[in-house]
Amino acid sequence: MKQTAPTADDALVPTPNADSLPRRMADFGTFAEAIDYAAQGLRGLNFHDPRGKLTRVYPYSELRDDALGMAYRLIAAGIKPGDRVALVAETGTDFAALFCGAIYAGAWPVPLPLPTSFGGKESYIDQLAVQLQSSDPKVLFYPEEISAMAGQAAERQGCEGIDWVSFAARDATPCELPEVKPDDICYLQYSSGSTRFPHGVAVTHEALLSNLASHSHGMQVGPDDRCISWLPWYHDMGLVGCFLSLIANQVSGDYLKTEDFARRPLAWLDLISRNKGMSISYSPTFGYDICARRISSQSNVGERFDLSRWKLAGNGADMIRPDVMQGFVDAFAEAGFEANAFTPSYGLAEATLAVTIMPPGEGIKVELVEEERLSGSPRDLSRPARYRAIVNCGKAVKDMEVVIRGENDQPCRDHVIGKVWCRGPSVMHSYFRDPEATAACLVDGWLDTGDMGYMADGYLFIVGRAKDMIIINGKNHWPQDIEWAVEQLPGFHQGDIAAFAVQADNGEEVPAVLVHCRVSDEQERVKLHDQIRDKVRSITGMNCVVELVPPRSLPRTSSGKLSRAKAKKLYLSGEIEPYRLAA
Repeated sequence: MKQTAPTADDALVPTPNADSLPRRMADFGTFAEAIDYAAQGLRGLNFHDPRGKLTRVYPYSELRDDALGMAYRLIAAGIKPGDRVALVAETGTDFAALFCGAIYAGAWPVPLPLPTSFGGKESYIDQLAVQLQSSDPKVLFYPEEISAMAGQAAERQGCEGIDWVSFAARDATPCELPEVKPDDICYLQYSSGSTRFPHGVAVTHEALLSNLASHSHGMQVGPDDRCISWLPWYHDMGLVGCFLSLIANQVSGDYLKTEDFARRPLAWLDLISRNKGMSISYSPTFGYDICARRISSQSNVGERFDLSRWKLAGNGADMIRPDVMQGFVDAFAEAGFEANAFTPSYGLAEATLAVTIMPPGEGIKVELVEEERLSGSPRDLSRPARYRAIVNCGKAVKDMEVVIRGENDQPCRDHVIGKVWCRGPSVMHSYFRDPEATAACLVDGWLDTGDMGYMADGYLFIVGRAKDMIIINGKNHWPQDIEWAVEQLPGFHQGDIAAFAVQADNGEEVPAVLVHCRVSDEQERVKLHDQIRDKVRSITGMNCVVELVPPRSLPRTSSGKLSRAKAKKLYLSGEIEPYRLAA
């Protein structure tokens, strides 16, 4: 029996952490069934303004009603089962209702990114256009404020483009909904870096629900837990982990928009502080770094924040930096933050989301590994050994298998580095309309993740992405090692450096390092350039190309990760213009 959501005459009341509806851990046949069940309780989604003030309470009962209305409108507009419905994924009720409405209608929602600060209008239109071309949707929905850009991308693809406010104003005459089955495709997920050659990951209902059940089991979600998030809904960690998971596992959530977090990151911690239950909140490493740097000049940390009930401080989506995590602990210990709340994990859209999760309470554990062993290069006995701290990313989630394979695809022993493969019911169905790419990474039910790592006593350690490896004179170098070394110089932050290989004038490959430069004095720039060159030489044993570039020049993916591939492309094309140095 449906319960009634709480109301207040003079203030919004957020949906509760707990109610009387028995919790079911995503044990449904389809995601539509999960929405139906969650709507019987009091929990739901809560949206906040840039300062963290609650502006909209959205119980799952209201989400279901709105989603059914959207499904009726979609069907009336001619949308049929299997049609793609593209949605610009702005965090809010409009996207939530349309995404769920498309599922009720048997269509496949396709979340697409919002504009970012990098690249401008034309770059965004191009990105949308190529993802629309790949997904071939019948319609693209978007917020009114980006109508010009999104409409132009839709026109280029030849699909209908409509802002969701206009669509919501259409009549919603009830009609019969199509039957949705567990092995039907639920949605398409594009990776955050998808631009020139996008891959739409096709995820079935049963794959989605399997992953939602397994990662909630691994996180030991309790009756009084609540999720707080600023992660974008066009990225798998935000969409699956902090939106769809909340519905399927009946958890209330609080949201800041991603762009609001970027402007006022400490509002995220304010939301966590106000939660009287136990908080679950995830972020890539850079989110913790921004907060620690923002608070460094303040002295009222213990008065403003209460992070003592932060149960799971998840880490994922990029390489986890133990030094950054320690900096966050140091900055917020006074507010009650416990280091063992950190919960490293590893996942990817091709596995729906989670592959491994650190058991709650174990915190961040690292192993120091020689860089030569990480790269597979022979040990240079003339130079002192260098080590990198590799973070333990936890154990495989329920029903997932993880193996490391070396040469000839043979399984590796513990502590031997190779390619990470996984197998389980939440592995993707396919890349949409790309059988060659699908066959290249799916072999006998096993997924080649493209990442390199090793196992130790059932725990997974990730060392890098195979395609990012810089190979020079037969020796392998991880770009992270070069970037992290330069970051140790004064004045640099995470994301200020991009390393990759380029061809020198003599035809040989050399490492290139692009570095954000905030120094205006010409002589100081020359001095900085030489410092960076010497630092990189100490890592690689060879000279490199060092280019100082204006701040904010280095591109990021829509989820906030540094895009080395795009940085290299823009540098080689001349779109990133380095500073000219005095002779």
